[in-house]
Amino acid sequence: MKKRFLTAAALSTALILAACGNAEDSEDSDQRSSDEEAFTIGVIPAQTEGEMEGAMNKLQEILTEELGRETKIDVYPDYNGVVEAMNYDQIDMAYLGPLTYVIAQERSDAKAIITQLVDGEPFYHSYIITHTDESFETIDDLLSDPAAVDFAFGDPNSTSGSLIPSIELQDRGVYESEDDYDFNTVRFTGSHDATALAVQNKQVTAGAIDSAIYNQLIESGKIDESQLKIIWESEPLFQYPWAVTAGTDEETIKTLQDAFLAIEDPEILDAFGASGFTEATPEDYNSILDAAEKQGILNE
Repeated sequence: MKKRFLTAAALSTALILAACGNAEDSEDSDQRSSDEEAFTIGVIPAQTEGEMEGAMNKLQEILTEELGRETKIDVYPDYNGVVEAMNYDQIDMAYLGPLTYVIAQERSDAKAIITQLVDGEPFYHSYIITHTDESFETIDDLLSDPAAVDFAFGDPNSTSGSLIPSIELQDRGVYESEDDYDFNTVRFTGSHDATALAVQNKQVTAGAIDSAIYNQLIESGKIDESQLKIIWESEPLFQYPWAVTAGTDEETIKTLQDAFLAIEDPEILDAFGASGFTEATPEDYNSILDAAEKQGILNE
């Protein structure tokens, strides 16, 4: 009798454990299903990650409600990480610089659908800036003696912080590559704000920067406008796009566009230095595509 009781108890215990295991498997399955159904967005750092956190949380809430599915937004530490995440289908949508967008477009058929407005316009510029203590007033002044210049680019994958100014400097015969130039030194700071601070602190003679971010840094007090001056400005560049992966259905695209166009929250807009959002198309970035092809970037 005792033996039968132990056997029954053991059987009961086994059934309970099996049930718990099945419940855990079910929970894991549900979690995986939830993760798979989440709409994921990768964002390049327009500001430091901590400063963007509140705005991204609000944007997540808006898109979750409008899409009717959980939305997750991750701020990546650099430009290339977002491109790779899109290339390997780790994200459904990305906020990219124009150069990183055309790379993603060529590698994984990403499609631009939204961009930001700054003062009501979907354009920005590449600036070359220097310290006000320097005698240079124009880029011609700067390049009169390139051997005395320490020059800073931003992220190597930045449109305004690297691609466009490097083409300008190549056309002027003072820069070919990171290893071939007429300057005293060339460095890549990794970000627009780092470039601005390097110029302000006289760690470099001049640097290339995004015009919208430059103005944003001044407005936020992170840099002192009285210590900096602009000595070169590029032609207008179409603003940073929000792009979806290939195969995203038109209904989802329309929902995303409508959601962004309706955003008026100043915290979200300020995170991108924007006054609003507007629709974008892949054709808006053809000039950047041509520049990237000229530099052989798309073959790397």
